[in-house]
Amino acid sequence: MFFNCCIVLDLEGMFTYEIPNWLIIVGAIGQMFTAVVYPYVRHVVFDWYNDIKKLKPLNQEIAKTYGRYIQGLNFSFGLISILFTNDLKDQSGLAVALTGLIAAYWTGKVITQFSYYPMYEIPNKPIIKIGELLMNTLFITFSLLFIWLFIYNITGYLATE
Repeated sequence: MFFNCCIVLDLEGMFTYEIPNWLIIVGAIGQMFTAVVYPYVRHVVFDWYNDIKKLKPLNQEIAKTYGRYIQGLNFSFGLISILFTNDLKDQSGLAVALTGLIAAYWTGKVITQFSYYPMYEIPNKPIIKIGELLMNTLFITFSLLFIWLFIYNITGYLATE
């Protein structure tokens, strides 16, 4: 069911919870959105392509390849989340592994974003600042959502072992 409840009373009288599908789907759409806007952010906000031109040809291609990896992973994680919403929370070993991977990816992105990226170098325009705030909010949300899914899955997986 699309709008399932988060907390239920199981047959033994214990409270359990389930992560709602709509939350995973909203997160999926957000991840796909980041992939779609990624080229715009690189080109318009960061002037990335002009910076890349300063590198040696091999390094240019490596940087472009990493950019495509990021874009592809963001889109793929979103697509997986839409197509396999229930599977991502079925507490199987694969659900543990995949939600752990996605949680690590977004958590690493958030840590890297705030630890290493000098955001003072981006244009100081209100629309860019709002976009930065919204994108960072998305990244943190993805991280928290998939950490929650990972914890949910691993606790269920370990309980059945």
